[in-house]
Amino acid sequence: MRVKNRLFWIVAVISLVVDQLTKFWVVQNFYLSETQPIINGVFHLTYVTNTGAAFSLLSGRVEWLRWLSLAVSLGLMALAWFGGVMRTLEQLGYGLILGGALGNGIDRFVAGSVVDFLDFRLIQFPIFNFADVSINIGIICLLIATFAQSQDTTRTR
Repeated sequence: MRVKNRLFWIVAVISLVVDQLTKFWVVQNFYLSETQPIINGVFHLTYVTNTGAAFSLLSGRVEWLRWLSLAVSLGLMALAWFGGVMRTLEQLGYGLILGGALGNGIDRFVAGSVVDFLDFRLIQFPIFNFADVSINIGIICLLIATFAQSQDTTRTR
């Protein structure tokens, strides 16, 4: 049996597994708020929990975020399953977004918060996780796909 949008599913699963394994490793090897410099003053691994959205936006007990993660995940799965065959960059983008939404969604449903640990201190950026990276790279892929499609449409006129 041939799976429609195969790259979408593969990318989503890999993204989810990497996210959950890295979070598990951090929880097993760090105390809450512990930090380990990888490149001192530039990049650290720092274990924190986040009850808000990506990059600690909307911090606090934001219960609706778990349901948003679920809705986005179900919507993306429906798009891949019931929709047409997506272009490669769309499959990559949507797959990364699904993996990230599932990764953070699992954390929110199980623990009520998300494990964050990637700490770029050089630019004083909020601490984040692999799911956040996946979602943002996925959005970039979709923007590129949209721009490329509009360029193709312009050329054919």
